[in-house]
Amino acid sequence: MSLRRISVAAMGVCGALLLCAGVAAGAEEGAKSAEHTTEIFKWINFGVTIVAVVWAFRRYAVPAFREQATGISSAITKAAAVKAEADRLLADAEAKLARLDQDVDALRLAAEKEAAADAERIREMAKSDSEKISLAAQAEIEAAERAARMELKTLAAKLAVDGAESLLVRQLTAQAQEGLVGGFVASLEGRPN
Repeated sequence: MSLRRISVAAMGVCGALLLCAGVAAGAEEGAKSAEHTTEIFKWINFGVTIVAVVWAFRRYAVPAFREQATGISSAITKAAAVKAEADRLLADAEAKLARLDQDVDALRLAAEKEAAADAERIREMAKSDSEKISLAAQAEIEAAERAARMELKTLAAKLAVDGAESLLVRQLTAQAQEGLVGGFVASLEGRPN
């Protein structure tokens, strides 16, 4: 029922009450009639006030309440979505925290395997390097030995030549030299000694 209809009905009721009050006032006399009329007007005034309050409430308060209820409902929906996202993030964080020990153990195991592989690789490299160094040292020793032998042979040859020269100088006298030169010349001429 619209507010206009309610107000028209309220005015009609008020008019009927006034009419009844007038008839009743004519029938009765005096103070009783005035008191009764005052009581009727109080009830009419109360009815008009109630109609005005209901009209104003429906006109202004109800839309504001609906708008506020819609805003609250929207905020509740958003808060529920945010809470659901926060719960999901919390569950993810708790799951990661629960797996943290496993992840740390897996990382530790991987690091130990990698360290063992690195140690083995370093050992192999050291072994290979030591073999290379050993081969290089062996080659260097052999080269030094050859050089020493050559130097020793050279020294021995020099000492032998020096020794032969000193022996020749001691044993080769002037007379022996003449005999050698004469024998050499004779061999060149083709004569026997």
